Formats: sequence, C-alpha cells, structure tokens
Amino acid sequence: MNQLFAKKPLDVLLAELKGEDRLKRILGPAALTSLGVGAIIGTGIFVLTGIAAHDKAGPAIILSFVFAGLACIFAALCYAEFASMVPVAGSAYTYAYATLGELLAWIIGWDLILEYAVASATVAHGWSHYFQDFMGIFGWEVLPKFQRSPTDFNLDTGTFISTGAMVDLPAIIIALVITIILVKGIRESAGFNTVMVGIKLVIVLMVIIVGAFYIDPNNWKPFAPFGYTGISFFGKTILGDTAKGGAPVGVLAGAAMIFFAYIGFDSVSTHAEEAKNPKRDVPIGIITSLILCTVLYIAVAAVLTGMVPREQINIDAPVSAAFASRGLGWAQFIISLGALAGITSVLLVMMLSQPRIFLAMARDGLLPKSFFGAVHEKFRTPWKSTIATGIFVAILGGLLPLRILAELVNIGTLFAFVVVCAAVLIMRKTNPNAERPFRAPFVPLVPVLGIITCMILMFSLPVDNWYRLFGWLAIGLVIYFAYGRKHSIMHAMMDKESQ
Repeated sequence: MNQLFAKKPLDVLLAELKGEDRLKRILGPAALTSLGVGAIIGTGIFVLTGIAAHDKAGPAIILSFVFAGLACIFAALCYAEFASMVPVAGSAYTYAYATLGELLAWIIGWDLILEYAVASATVAHGWSHYFQDFMGIFGWEVLPKFQRSPTDFNLDTGTFISTGAMVDLPAIIIALVITIILVKGIRESAGFNTVMVGIKLVIVLMVIIVGAFYIDPNNWKPFAPFGYTGISFFGKTILGDTAKGGAPVGVLAGAAMIFFAYIGFDSVSTHAEEAKNPKRDVPIGIITSLILCTVLYIAVAAVLTGMVPREQINIDAPVSAAFASRGLGWAQFIISLGALAGITSVLLVMMLSQPRIFLAMARDGLLPKSFFGAVHEKFRTPWKSTIATGIFVAILGGLLPLRILAELVNIGTLFAFVVVCAAVLIMRKTNPNAERPFRAPFVPLVPVLGIITCMILMFSLPVDNWYRLFGWLAIGLVIYFAYGRKHSIMHAMMDKESQ
C-alpha cells in the first residue's frame, strides 16, 4: 500500500534531466506555441464543428466553444504551473506522480495513452475525409472499399451499422508517413509543423474574412434549437433534451463533443524536456496557443452556421462544403488544401507527444525500458515507441468510426485535466515553498473551477464513453499489477530503504 501511494520527489524528477536518455533542448517559445497551435487547430475546427452543430447544438455551437474554452483555460493555467516546476517529459503523468502517488500516476499515464493515441486516430480520420474531398475536386476518388471504416455509429438508434467498406486506407497511409517523419528527429518534426501551421492559419483567416460576406442571419434562427444545457449523469439526462438514441443534446452536450477541438495545448507540456528555457517558454506556449485558437474557433463557428442552415451542414467536410454550396469552388480548393495541412500538423504533434508519455513511464520502470525508453543514438527520439504508436494509430484510424473515437478521446482528456487541477491544489499544500517560475492565479479558485467545468463536460458525454473509459483503465490496472508495480523504480528505492 505504501508503494501504491508513494510520491516521486521533485529532486529525483529533476535529476533525470542529466541522464543519457535525455532529449534535445532545441524548442523556443515560438516553436512551442507553434506546436500548440499545430495540435489544436485541425480536425476540431474543420470536421467536428460540423458534427456538433448538426447533431448537438445548432448555431449555439458558438457558446459551446466559449464554455469548452473556459474549461481549458482553467486547466491550462494549472498545466503551466506544473510544467514550469517540473520541466521533464510526461505531462500530467509526471505531475500526478509528484503529488498523488504511483497508482494514480499510472492511471493518468494509461489515460494519456488513450488520449493521444485515439486522438491521433480521430485526426487521421479527419485527414482522410478532407483528402477525399480534395481529390473529388479533380474528379478522382478512392475505391469505395477503402474510403471509410467498415462500421459507423447511428445516433438515432444507438447502434453500429455496416458501411460496406473494408478499411479507411488514406487514414492508415498518413499515420505511417507521419511516423517516419517523427522517427527522424524533433528539429525536423518542429520545422515541418511550423510550415503546416503557417498554411492553416492563413486558410482559417480566409475562411473567417471571406465567409463573413456570405452569412445569412436567418440561419442563426433558432439560435439554440436543442437548448442551452445538455447535461447527463451516466446516461441519464438531468438538464436538457435527448436525441432519439438517448444521448444528451444542447450547448453543453455540444461543448463535450467539440472539446476535442481544444486538445493539444496540453501536448506542449509533454515537450518541456525539449524546451530551451522550459520554466518560461512552456507556460508561454500553452497559454498563447490556447487563447489564439479559442478566438479563431468562435469566429469560424459563427461563419459556418451563418453560411449554411444547421440541418444542411456536411458532417464530413463542413467548412469546404459550406463554401462549395455558395458557388465558391476556388475557396473549396483552398480550404481543402489548408485543412489537409492543418490536420497533418495536428496528427504530427499528437503522435509526437504519445511516445514522450511512454518514455516517462519507462524511466520509472512501469513499462519495459528497453523498448519504450529506448532513445535513438543519432536522432535522439524515442524511436521504438514512435513506431509502435504509428502502427496502433493506423489500425484504429482504419477500422473505427469518427464519432466513437472523438468522444472516447474527450472523456480521457477531461479526466486528465481534472487530475492536473487537483494536483495543483495538493502541491500548493504539500510543497508550498517549491520554486514556481509560473504560478496559476487565484488559487484555489482557478483549479476548483477547472475541476467543476471539466466534470460537467465529462457527465455530458454519452454513458457508453464511461464504460469504455472504465474498461480501458481496468486493462491498465492489470498491466500495472502484473508488470509495473514489480519493476517500478520507486519499488526498488523503497526496498533499498527497508533494508
């Protein structure tokens, strides 16, 4: 029991930075902000906005973005405080180990694996949709058997249906291409990401400026056709209406879905070990990328719902289809190209972050270090776990439907945010004198609000997501007790002390 709740001392965490398997410190504030923007703006804005507006909130999706953004800002301030204190790989996993003990750290680490791997698969799906939309401009198409996953989820009946396809081949291909780039090195990955981010920011601004001229205010009526709530508790709606399949609908239900659009700012903290001046640059990267993307999201949501009536929004490629419906073929071409660039950068950052979580857990002995902790001698990247991540993402992206993947990622991420907010409260009590180059303001108010808003969004997700989360965590606990607990570095330290 002592080991399960043993906390990893800060001096031990910081000592790891001197080890031979340390990553290169080459990222400045601009590169970190670019990684944050690269991870945030992509599938969320180019794909999930359409699904959430069509199925969950209507034009009130604008308010869904505001609420989800607030939840993320509270969590981001807590992430920034921890990242400045403990500038090592691992993100929320590392923070939990320092404050809540080994067992909860494992749970969070296992949860982050779910977040980044499944998020990558979701993004690969979005990339596939826009790639096929882009090919359609030239009259080309992928063979029907390879256009999408073999199953989809019917919201009205709450059941899976067959699509007639075998596999989403474009999703598989892009996942494998990104894997090759990531193995090559962080400098090359960051440079590629910066180019992609520049392209998509130009496209997003074009969408906002050009689309504003084609807004019909009548499309915003009714503004909230599904209501302003949509809160459920383990599948039972307690505030708002439900869809035919039983899932909650409304502004908060929409926020729970489009919350995926904000996932990414936390990935900046996974690269703290590769930052030149992590105590200053990581908080800048986290907060700047989140604020910038929140403003852009709200503007794009307003334009999209103003251009197209809610029920006519295309859920596969909503933004480019909205411009095509207004006869703007040239804009459809540019948007599809920009969406491909944007979604590619999201996939790159998500798949870049996943192996860093594996690396942190392997350093602690909770996963086999020979594989997950292996750093390439030349490229200085966790190359084995990067390849494993790429294969896993390719399989999920090719076989599972978009709706299921997106909601599964959301509940895992929200859970991680709740833990980080709670960890800040605990660390302020247990280590009040620790150096904090960045301090979250208005503590305990900010962490408490972060916990409350994230929990509201978690409960607003369909109950199936809770079952999947519990199932995933149960698998993780089996691995922990079968392997991790016995090979833990903390276990060895405690044995040595007892002797």
